[in-house]
Amino acid sequence: MNTREKIATCLWYDGAAEQAAQLYTSLIADSCITSVYRPEPHGPALLVEFTLAGVPYQALNGGAHFRHCEAASIVVKTDSQAETDKLWQALIADGGSPSQCGWLKDRFGLSWQIVPWRFIDLLQSPDRAAAQRATEAMLQMGKLDMAALEAAFKGDAEHA
Repeated sequence: MNTREKIATCLWYDGAAEQAAQLYTSLIADSCITSVYRPEPHGPALLVEFTLAGVPYQALNGGAHFRHCEAASIVVKTDSQAETDKLWQALIADGGSPSQCGWLKDRFGLSWQIVPWRFIDLLQSPDRAAAQRATEAMLQMGKLDMAALEAAFKGDAEHA
């Protein structure tokens, strides 16, 4: 694996960079920690480099000066409701918080969007009225529920 990436997103943490990288890489397939820099051999990490599904990131223990906010988030596109549910639960566990429209914050304060590929397909449908119904249903949700989104798309108000 090439750990000399030209571009990576750096995420700022207050002492939890390594724990965050460990959690994230445990949840996303084809992910791994590629390097850990510790100023002291047995001390805490200052910088952790990792990939999520091949996308490079850095986690920096920079202190309490800056906090994550919703202006930046990691988007994970899921293949099934089961994958959506699993990621959602794991990321809000231990102090994370759900939000709306597929957004959540993990226990480290980082924002995520958990979005099923199928929902993206619905939004890109040439049937603009159906896509709008799916969008309106999504705006009422926290975690995205594909059965309800499909029902809304089809105009099945009873099951949306």
